[in-house]
Amino acid sequence: MNKMQILERIEDILNDYIEKRKKIAIAESCTGGYICHMITNISGSSKVFDRGVVCYSNQSKKDLLKIEDEVLRNYGAVSEIIAKQLSRNIRFFSNVDIGIAITGIAGPTGDTSSKPIGLVYIGFSSGKNTIVKKFVIKTDRISFKERVLEEVLNLLEWNIKNNY
Repeated sequence: MNKMQILERIEDILNDYIEKRKKIAIAESCTGGYICHMITNISGSSKVFDRGVVCYSNQSKKDLLKIEDEVLRNYGAVSEIIAKQLSRNIRFFSNVDIGIAITGIAGPTGDTSSKPIGLVYIGFSSGKNTIVKKFVIKTDRISFKERVLEEVLNLLEWNIKNNY
């Protein structure tokens, strides 16, 4: 998909969320604000998009989104539980319908035997439930962010279709 197609897709999603009167907030770690950047490229996105938080460091996760130090120590920042807590907390603290969180290892450094480069967890929290999707996207950093955006858009489209 080229940039124009992606922007058109985002605009369609935002229009669906406007129609359903749903608001979203996003907590980004490994994507560093890229998802928020792409959403806010659409005029009128503020009708849906409430806020984005870049919580790149562990300290920022604790300070801004109240992730417990013990959970970070026990599971690491790149984990299902952190994605779940980040997505719930951004939704709760922002008082929105949908909270999305991204945490992962974009590479080319930072991997371990249990957490390879390209590992990413995307948390998606609604008033009904919170789910976390796990992906391994082995590519360069920019392409990694683009692929994560695609997966976030897939979740947003799925949510509208299934009223999750």
